[in-house]
Amino acid sequence: MISRQKIDFIHGLARKKEREMAGCFVAEGEKLVFDLINTTLNLREIYCTQEGLSSIQSRRMKVEAIPVSGKEMERISAFKNPSSVLALFEIPKSKEVIDETFEGINLVLDGIQDPGNLGTIIRTADWFGISNLFCSPDCADLYNPKCVQSTMGALARVEVHYLNLPELLKQATAIKIPVYGTFMADENLYTTELAEKALIILGSEGKGISSDLNRFLTKKISIPAYPAGSSEPESLNVAVSAAIVCAEFRRRVV
Repeated sequence: MISRQKIDFIHGLARKKEREMAGCFVAEGEKLVFDLINTTLNLREIYCTQEGLSSIQSRRMKVEAIPVSGKEMERISAFKNPSSVLALFEIPKSKEVIDETFEGINLVLDGIQDPGNLGTIIRTADWFGISNLFCSPDCADLYNPKCVQSTMGALARVEVHYLNLPELLKQATAIKIPVYGTFMADENLYTTELAEKALIILGSEGKGISSDLNRFLTKKISIPAYPAGSSEPESLNVAVSAAIVCAEFRRRVV
C-alpha cells in the first residue's frame, strides 16, 4: 500500500520548487513513460496497476515496478482518468552552451509561459530535427506536468536551455549566426532569404519579442494571413507559428 507521505511527495512535484528540491519530475501514461525509459533519462520509480504490469511483461522491459491498485493510482495521478503507469524520472544536469550548439537552426523562446505551448514546441523541434531550444528564465518550466505530457517524450531528445537571452544572442552574433525574429507584420516568411544556420526567436502571444532583443535581429519575419488583404486575427498561436516556421526552414534549407 502506498503511503500518505509518498502520495503527498508525488503531488508536490507539480510545483517547480518541489521538483528542484527532489531532483525529479512526474510522467504519466504507458506511451510516454515507456518512451522515456528508452532514453538517457534515469528512471527513479515506476508505479503500475495490473494493466501496466502486464504491458511491462509483454514488452519484456527490465524495470522493477511498484504495483498499485486502481484506487491507489487515482490517489497519486494528476489525471481525472488515470492511466495504468506513473513514473518519476531524474532531472538531468543542464549542459553548457558552446559555439557548436549553434549548428543548424535553433529556436529561442522569449517569455512563453503556457506549459502546453512549450511542450508542443519541444515536440515540434524534435520532429524537425532541431537539437537545441533556448528559453528566457520567465518561460514555463520544462518539467511542469502539462509540459511533460505535451512533449510526448521529446524532452529527452531536445536540449532545453534556460539562460539570459541577450547574452546568448550576443554570443551568437559575435560568430556571425543570423538571428530571425517572428512578428505579426514584417518580411514574408515564404519569400525572404533563409540561412542554413540560424537562431529563430518566438515571443509570447501577449507581448511578442522583448525590446532588449531587437538590436540582435538580423531579420524580422512574419507568417502572412490568407487571403491577402483580409482582416487578420489578433495573433497566431505560438506553437502553431513555431511549426510553420520550422517547416519552411526545413523545406528550403535542410
